[in-house]
Amino acid sequence: MNLFSNLIKAAALSLLMATSAFAADKVNINSADAATLDEVLLNIGAAKAQAIVDYRKANGPFKSAEELAMVKGIGLKTVEKNRDRIEVGRGQPAAKPSTAPSTTAAPLRPRHLVRR
Repeated sequence: MNLFSNLIKAAALSLLMATSAFAADKVNINSADAATLDEVLLNIGAAKAQAIVDYRKANGPFKSAEELAMVKGIGLKTVEKNRDRIEVGRGQPAAKPSTAPSTTAAPLRPRHLVRR
């Protein structure tokens, strides 16, 4: 009975480990912060995660996963290891300051309603 119990426990543990390998977290490299990148991506520590965020701020959103290889310290091998974890969604565009002064114009009226 003890052998059977251990066999069941081992099978359950191996099943749990197998499903967790397939249920890896994904991360949107265009919107994630450095802590999330560090947590989800393999072989990416805090420094490389911050480098990804800095690169994204300087160059705009990533267009593909391969573009991660442009970040200093990250190569194509690292990108390939993380391919299933990387999502390339739309980044949050930075707000652009308006160049025109803000004015509120009076609403237009049809000519026949204008007093003369």
